[in-house]
Amino acid sequence: MKPFEPAVQETFLHKLEQFNPGMVWLDPTNHVTAMNDVAAQLLGPAAQYSMGTDPDKLLGIDVLQMHPEKSRDKLRLLLQTGQDGACPMKSPAPVAMMINIPDRILVVKVSKMVGIAGVVGTCMIFYDLTDITTAPAGAPASARSDPPPRRLLKIPVYRKNRVMLIDMKDVVRFQADGHYTTIVTADDQYLSNLSLTDLEARLDPAIYFRTHRSHIVSLPHALELVMKDESVSLMMADHQQTVVPVSRPNTAHLKELLGIAQVGPKSAAEKQNSPVRA
Repeated sequence: MKPFEPAVQETFLHKLEQFNPGMVWLDPTNHVTAMNDVAAQLLGPAAQYSMGTDPDKLLGIDVLQMHPEKSRDKLRLLLQTGQDGACPMKSPAPVAMMINIPDRILVVKVSKMVGIAGVVGTCMIFYDLTDITTAPAGAPASARSDPPPRRLLKIPVYRKNRVMLIDMKDVVRFQADGHYTTIVTADDQYLSNLSLTDLEARLDPAIYFRTHRSHIVSLPHALELVMKDESVSLMMADHQQTVVPVSRPNTAHLKELLGIAQVGPKSAAEKQNSPVRA
């Protein structure tokens, strides 16, 4: 991704400064002791979704239980940062990550609160980036179903103490990296706290295709469909022209999306390595 033009960057930073943040105070065991009204509005639906807890009864709850199970491991790691070996008179530097809760994209900053005897709790600050990173939610398929997840227009990532927004049109591919995802553009890559599954639910399936359990590609950035022996791969237009594997169950659907007929190689040499321009 090319660096932001100054005017675009200033506009986003200005918007971020204008956000009314959600704030939550935690005790040393990560139970909620206080929160402002913005945090209650953001986290109440998550607690109700995860625990069936009344949003008006969040005080005293373990903050991990307020998030969907798939987000808890990442949040637990965030809360543990700076706990071990820290000077009792010095607060560790704030750290941040992205959290995906039902229909919201949040950036969460965490800072340990230090008293005279050492760490006495944690302050969590939430910024809701949903409206500037996603399109409005579509209508539900039926009166009984929930609305589909909002499509991502930009992906928020945290780098060098700054929140950056990556345009979806610049993304070449996504690659799973444990609980996180590496986002690859034509000339750079970024680490997102959102999992590949979280991202997939918010991507346009007409453009983005999950070729493999660890890979999602942007079809407009595909260069070649490479067929070798019994395997099929896609060469992508990142700076390394990475060859991404395509699992066998997904091969026919991918060829259909690319408008490529099921044509086999005509010779033994072609059978060894037969690229098809995508």
